[in-house]
Amino acid sequence: MQDAQSKPKKLQGRVVSTAMEKTIVVLVDRFVKHPKYGKYMRMSKKYKAHDETGAHKVGDTVAIEECRPYSKDTHFKIVEK
Repeated sequence: MQDAQSKPKKLQGRVVSTAMEKTIVVLVDRFVKHPKYGKYMRMSKKYKAHDETGAHKVGDTVAIEECRPYSKDTHFKIVEK
């Protein structure tokens, strides 16, 4: 049986921090339906992403893609601005 390569996860979010060297923090929002009440809620999560050039500023919208681990917490890289 062959090993099935899964597609890397692609997310889009807003840059909320650029304090680290070559790493940015991206806030990704998603809407989830409450199982009991049926109301849609906004859930958000922060991801650390590798930024080789350092060209992104706080407030920019970026697309990130899952990749090999760059560090303990950084498992995403920037695909496009």
